[in-house]
Amino acid sequence: MSKSAIFRREPYRAGAVTWQLAQTFWVGGLWLLHFVVLPGLREIGLAGLLVDDLSARLKPVLVGFALVGAALQLLVLVQAEGVASGWRDFRGQLLMAVLVLAGVYFALLQWLPLAAWWLQFSYLLLAFCGLLLVLQAVPSSAAIRARRARH
Repeated sequence: MSKSAIFRREPYRAGAVTWQLAQTFWVGGLWLLHFVVLPGLREIGLAGLLVDDLSARLKPVLVGFALVGAALQLLVLVQAEGVASGWRDFRGQLLMAVLVLAGVYFALLQWLPLAAWWLQFSYLLLAFCGLLLVLQAVPSSAAIRARRARH
């Protein structure tokens, strides 16, 4: 067989696995609830007020989960690629945007609970930041080794 890049695949490290699991759970959860579960409940004929009540109770839980997942991913990114990556790297910028958007969501929920449009807007921005993050590369252990070699 040829020695292509496919065959030189590096085994997953704990950071990469943590990154992908956290990302799968929080990004997948946001998208699944908003674009699959809630429309599915409406489609089967569940009362609109009941679907809205479920949405109002589940969305803050998922935004909290996104907050924890993004913080964990930011820790993995900083561990893999250094503190400066949090500011300069697009992944770090997306993760910080997620943290800010989750904070905005909870601030709106606390002080303006009837501002449903803004709550929905910040939720969807979280989901799209997560989608952009899914398209980015996983922090590699090669960057860790290169950084250790410099020091």
